[in-house]
Amino acid sequence: MGLRGAEQHVCNAIAARRKDLLADLVLHVGLATGGGNVAALDRTRELLTTRASKLGATIEILRGDRRPAWLWGETKGTQAPPASANPPPPLGGGTETPIAVCRRPTGAGRPLLIAGHLDTVHDPNGPFRELMFSADGKRAVGPGCVDMKGGLVAALVALECLDQCNVRLPWTLLLNSDEESGSFASSRIIFEEAARVAKLGGSGIALEPGGPNGELITERAGSAQFFIEVRGRAAHVGRDFAAGISAVYILADLILKAASLGNPSRNIIVNIGPIEGGNATNVVPDRARAWGNLRFPSAADGQVLTGTLRAICEAAVRPGVSVEISTSLSRPAKPLTLEVEHLAHLARTISEQLPLPRPLPFGKTGGVCDGNIMQDAGLPTLDTLGVRGGGLHATDEWIEIDSLVERAQLLAVFLMRASEQSAM
Repeated sequence: MGLRGAEQHVCNAIAARRKDLLADLVLHVGLATGGGNVAALDRTRELLTTRASKLGATIEILRGDRRPAWLWGETKGTQAPPASANPPPPLGGGTETPIAVCRRPTGAGRPLLIAGHLDTVHDPNGPFRELMFSADGKRAVGPGCVDMKGGLVAALVALECLDQCNVRLPWTLLLNSDEESGSFASSRIIFEEAARVAKLGGSGIALEPGGPNGELITERAGSAQFFIEVRGRAAHVGRDFAAGISAVYILADLILKAASLGNPSRNIIVNIGPIEGGNATNVVPDRARAWGNLRFPSAADGQVLTGTLRAICEAAVRPGVSVEISTSLSRPAKPLTLEVEHLAHLARTISEQLPLPRPLPFGKTGGVCDGNIMQDAGLPTLDTLGVRGGGLHATDEWIEIDSLVERAQLLAVFLMRASEQSAM
């Protein structure tokens, strides 16, 4: 069985828009949406939502929640971070990271939620600013070209060509601006929209890039952020050292105990840093703090890990010593379910029928994305139907140019077939 007539018609329409895809990519890569650059984020959101509106979608701009104040990169009290800490650029909060929800509910079939993020990790004022093509034109390098501006432009062209070919499907396009900093502002809205689509029997797609060999990630670890703050007792080192209680020593002990919880062979990771403590070498430090990240393969592992970490901190409390620990489960684990496996095989079958130059091997990763949140809401979700490339988050981030058309075609046919059937 190959592509059906309507599917081939849509694919032909997408192929005819290769130049448009390239022009879109050049435009959006040139909009520096890293570092909380509000002007570029607003312009990108406006461009994409205008196109969605022309397809009949209603546009709702929602304000996100505030990020927890204890997160690294947010306000951290009166103590300044060490000069060598190289703090990240502003990450934004609820009022600075609006989420666009573009709903086109009309059409036959089950609804589909397509999620994409506008932000990148790249410095908007740095030298890595525009798309540069290789001599043979097969690749291009540029900030966010693969993660995920390429996926965004491919998705818009796929939706436009479906509409052009009179294929009417119910879909929602959700665009957030804080995925690279943890989706703290947008996670509730993502969850609620995913839950709504799940109740209608739909499926989810996150436009994360496929790997260089077209890998389709079907299983992701979970991720949690944590913060430990220790208060001790200050004293002069030379005159009254014994009267002091070093918050740095206590924090160092807690860090070693926390690190011992990691088990990389089971994909349980404990990473700690940055660290702060003390203001002068001749004063026993009365305050020390550390930020960290946990990775875990299942919800149960995440609960055990965070619970054990909290118990370790509570056990360190004694007269003259206080320990505060804060945790945030930013991305629940995304296991391989039967529903997700069904969607993955559907995508692979389509890739063979197109045919794509490479198959879609299945894989898993410790990396996280908004697909974790969508699936946690009960929505079966594939999250690597974006373009092919590599060098994510680096200044040699690259995209395979042909994958713009290929992945737009794959996405369009996948939307058609997934809308026709249940996830099982």
